[in-house]
Amino acid sequence: MHVRRHAFTAPLIALGIALAAAAPAAAQDQPRPWMDAGLAPDARVKAVLAQMSEDEKLTLVFGYFGTDFAPKNGYKAHAEARQGSAGYVPGIPRLGIPAQWQTDAGIGVATQGGAARKRGRTALPSGLATAASWDVDLAHAGGAMIGAEARASGFNVMLAGGVNLMREPRNGRNFEYGGEDPLLAGTMVGAQIAGIQSNHIISTVKHYAVNDQETDRDTGNSIIDQGAARTSDLLAFQIAIEKGDPGSVMCAYNRVNGIHACEHPWLLTDVLRRDWGYKGYVMSDWGATHSTAPAANAGLDQDSGFPFDKEPYFGAPLKAAVAKGEVSAARLDAMAGAILHAMFANGLFERPIAEAPMDLAPAMLASHAEATRRDAEGGAVLLKNRDAILPLSPTARKIVVIGGRADKGVLAGSGSSLVYPVGGNAVPGLKPATWPGPVMYYPDAPFAAIRAQAPNAEIVFADGGNAGSAAKLARDADVAIVFATQWAGEAFDVSLTLEDGQDKLIAAVAKANPRTVVVLETGGPVLTPWRDQVAAILAAWYPGTQGGNAIANLLFGKENPSGHLPVSFPASLDQLAKPAAPNKGDTSYGEGATVGYKWYDAKGLTPAFAFGHGLSYTTFAYSGLRARADGGTVSASFTVRNTGKVKGKAVPQLYVAGAGWEAPKRLGAFDKIALAPGEAKQVSLKIDPRLLATWDAAGNGWKIAGGTVQVMLATSAKDIVATVPVTLEARTIAVGWRP
Repeated sequence: MHVRRHAFTAPLIALGIALAAAAPAAAQDQPRPWMDAGLAPDARVKAVLAQMSEDEKLTLVFGYFGTDFAPKNGYKAHAEARQGSAGYVPGIPRLGIPAQWQTDAGIGVATQGGAARKRGRTALPSGLATAASWDVDLAHAGGAMIGAEARASGFNVMLAGGVNLMREPRNGRNFEYGGEDPLLAGTMVGAQIAGIQSNHIISTVKHYAVNDQETDRDTGNSIIDQGAARTSDLLAFQIAIEKGDPGSVMCAYNRVNGIHACEHPWLLTDVLRRDWGYKGYVMSDWGATHSTAPAANAGLDQDSGFPFDKEPYFGAPLKAAVAKGEVSAARLDAMAGAILHAMFANGLFERPIAEAPMDLAPAMLASHAEATRRDAEGGAVLLKNRDAILPLSPTARKIVVIGGRADKGVLAGSGSSLVYPVGGNAVPGLKPATWPGPVMYYPDAPFAAIRAQAPNAEIVFADGGNAGSAAKLARDADVAIVFATQWAGEAFDVSLTLEDGQDKLIAAVAKANPRTVVVLETGGPVLTPWRDQVAAILAAWYPGTQGGNAIANLLFGKENPSGHLPVSFPASLDQLAKPAAPNKGDTSYGEGATVGYKWYDAKGLTPAFAFGHGLSYTTFAYSGLRARADGGTVSASFTVRNTGKVKGKAVPQLYVAGAGWEAPKRLGAFDKIALAPGEAKQVSLKIDPRLLATWDAAGNGWKIAGGTVQVMLATSAKDIVATVPVTLEARTIAVGWRP
């Protein structure tokens, strides 16, 4: 291995880069049973660990940033790293152990902003948009697509899988995550993880845990009852791990009940290892490690992204800690073994990664453009459609498109997850141009896509900078389409109020023309004070690199909207559990597991748009709900029929209500059903029994109290179609139970 010597890496050369050559080269001629793919990962780990020197084990547990970064004392990335990437961990050639090339993140192959050249790649819609699809197969397909681009780009670790619950709707990273419900978030993110790893690369799940705001993210303290965490944030992680089997868990920046997440014995060892039986490895977020022996002994396996920590904690300091007995040799074996287990389990040995060109094959990009467009169409939520103004007619006389830079492209979220598109930024030069920017618009303009759908109409664009002028322009149009945007990203939190006078703009246009449609490109929920004045609202989220075409297809009915909200849209700030947050220092989650729609239910509040809500261009009828006790849980069946004139997809939701819970009801199961006009299907769903239970701290497990629970068939958390009672026997469920 070779490295450019500089202030940061020079003291580490003997420990990091030269470690792989420390053992005798003759070992290469010895049998390598760990290379037998027919053996179980545990057996392979045991075999290779027996041949590894201490220095080689230390090599695996310490990772480097993959990109030159001058602000950190002139840091230069290792020569073997992929420039523009998130991270690099050297391999051990004499034992056939591959290097780890790590890329951000959950919507595609990102490029770090400091890189001189950016990789043009396909971006999925935001994680929240994928969650809004309620379509497990779609989430898996999207994960498979970005995982394929990661492999083709020379990466075998993808830092994806954001599953943090939306406790704070102003969190700047909400767009990366899976919404406010543990079942929905865990299921959807788990499916995406499984899709990524179908490419024989490792995915993470992150940011573990209770990482709910960006304000004061490095030192902020999330205070929460352990039982409440088990039934909310941690349950989301548990379900995602069960569904996706990620090779790695990334621990978070924040503290939890006073202890940093990356040196938290209860989170990393008691819950993750002992209770859930997790066999992969725990990596730190970049700069989230704060100690050597405490972090290693608590359960951190890999210190990632040097030089972002204050010290190279798992470099020379860890070697010294092992020598002094502060970290045992057995613990170092467990750390290296967990990393190797993930590599064996995901085929990193059998399917090595090659360094790839900066540009991907046009055929791959074309195929992946279709995949991201389908994801954007499936996750967009039609919130309102008065008088069936949508879908628009291609024979419209005049359409006015206003605001949102819709003539240029579609907005993306920023930070470490930012994917640079082929063709570059459609609106370069917006501030901030550097971290946490740049502000990125993907060059797939809704305006051009709308014009293509209505070739004979007069299509006019106004930038929306002057509300009066925009209203005047819209007055005589068949329809006015206002694009409203909210930029969000890593390292900052946002307001729920649309910036730059956009609320005033929407109200003025709607007053001038009641046939006004609003398209929201946002990182999460926003306040909609004008919702009663406009005819239609389409939540497109951050729709990815084919977002413009996807939006136009939905507006004109080439695709029928089928997304449903994964989050509640509040009517006002005072409806939130913490109206004045985000704040620095301690954040006490006194609401416990009463997150999102559960909070609205418990407090008798009516949101602007409820969790689970979503309209269609067709109609569905639900009938025949039946539910019964089944092996300690509940099974339910019902019929869904498309009673409209066009094909569409229904999202039936089962909620359950029982005594002594944190809220009146919980989401218990869901499905997404495609139906032709007049077609009916019978649907059968089973409730995860943990969603019928409360956490029993004394027994360290789940407890179903017994008695009657109500099973509710619904189309949103506020729209209940039918309810039936089911009587359950009392039952305990082991903490490590899996469906």
